[in-house]
Amino acid sequence: MTDEAALLHSLRGRVANIIRRAPEAQDASRWHPLHLAGRDLRLALPITFTPYASARPCSARCAFCSENLRPTRTLTPAALLRPEPDYFAGLARALRALRGVPLSWSLSGLENSDDSAWLLQLLSVLQAAEQNGIPVQERVLYSNGSGFALVPGPVLLDALQRFGLSWVELSRHHHQGAANQAIMRFRPGQPITRQPCFEQVVQQLAARLPLRLVCLLQQGGIASPDGVADYLAWAAHCGAGTVIFREFSRLDRDYRDNGTARYLASARVPMAPLLRACLDDPRLGPRWQLCSLTEGYYFQNLRVRTPEGLEVVFEWSDYGAMHERHASGEVYKLVYFANGQLCAGWDPGHDVLLDTRIPEGAPHG
Repeated sequence: MTDEAALLHSLRGRVANIIRRAPEAQDASRWHPLHLAGRDLRLALPITFTPYASARPCSARCAFCSENLRPTRTLTPAALLRPEPDYFAGLARALRALRGVPLSWSLSGLENSDDSAWLLQLLSVLQAAEQNGIPVQERVLYSNGSGFALVPGPVLLDALQRFGLSWVELSRHHHQGAANQAIMRFRPGQPITRQPCFEQVVQQLAARLPLRLVCLLQQGGIASPDGVADYLAWAAHCGAGTVIFREFSRLDRDYRDNGTARYLASARVPMAPLLRACLDDPRLGPRWQLCSLTEGYYFQNLRVRTPEGLEVVFEWSDYGAMHERHASGEVYKLVYFANGQLCAGWDPGHDVLLDTRIPEGAPHG
């Protein structure tokens, strides 16, 4: 039994609420049938739709960034695609094809807030899709916060509140500014680099929207119960309602050996021993209420609550398991890329469900 499997086994005996997000094959209530571009598909519920943000290069250059991993089969990486002038028309067409599918918006990719005009138009297109027949369960933004520290920040915040954002996941991988900058490597001139600026953005967001701070565990960052305790105290001071600690996703053999893959291998902090140490630490685990264990289609997480009311999530994932699900013929994820392709995964050019560059009615290859 692997360390992760042993951890899961022990947690199942301690947590009453176990959430299984991956549907059983025969559970019709957890699958949505869809005829799209001449094909009959089954979509696993719940399912998220990501309009992959790549309007411009990201304001940060995190050494661990999964967008810089290079799968061996990738033709052009999603992060290097830039939207054409008809991008939003293609997105609207893809969304019309999904009318009636229960979705959640998952706004990720590169940094959405780096191009405020693009993000505002995106929100408008998604809102129109909801009005035209897409039932939406959750609306989530993943961000490093950069755009909220610039002049358009208040405009973006107003728009996201009108959009009905369920929560924002704000990345900050160390509670000290200099240590975080060594990890995230914001480009020169980004105000969000400065710790007082970031903390002000956190407070502004938390006053208007549910806010989750996200910290990827790594050597040189948060890597011990002491670091976890210090980060939680800082997050509570800033006004966050939730903190998510994530392990670097485990990779399979489908990735090329590049600088990002080597960084993930060298700086990895395994979740299982760290979580066990936290649960045994008298400042942490004995004070926590263990709330739920989620078993996703390629990830797991443990959700706990502190006596002060802060929610803390420990999450780990496996890209090999994700690839196996995506290769099954069932659809577990929807991603719309800047090249106009709607895909059942994170690689443009593969698992293409609809190519909006092909005229409507024309056959797909």
